[in-house]
Amino acid sequence: MADRLTLEVATPMRLAVSAPVDEVVAPGVEGYFGVLPGHAPFLTTLGIGELTYRVGREEHHLALVGGFAEVRNDKVIVLADAAERPEEIDRARAERARERAERRLSGRAADDVDFARAQAALMRALMRLHVAARVL
Repeated sequence: MADRLTLEVATPMRLAVSAPVDEVVAPGVEGYFGVLPGHAPFLTTLGIGELTYRVGREEHHLALVGGFAEVRNDKVIVLADAAERPEEIDRARAERARERAERRLSGRAADDVDFARAQAALMRALMRLHVAARVL
């Protein structure tokens, strides 16, 4: 059994992370899951949330939107729709997205609101604001 995992997080645009890590915690669609070295192989769908990985005592965070994760041979491969580090997040833009989604969900917007899309937009905005606060 290896004493570390290899984590790779890729989006359609870039390789966001490629590093040896001690632990990964990711947002699955059924809830968060953790992976340590020696974990059993599996494949899962990801939701909207914060991916955290630890190297020694240092934690790193990513805002993650959807995708898939595969765990095999002490390697975690994440193929995400989007992944952002805290310092990459535009807080003002995320705040505007949160306000827009809340307005749509409150009924103050047009009658033809797609509530599922508005709710997903609100979740993305709140998660991005949460992760962005990690650099303060």
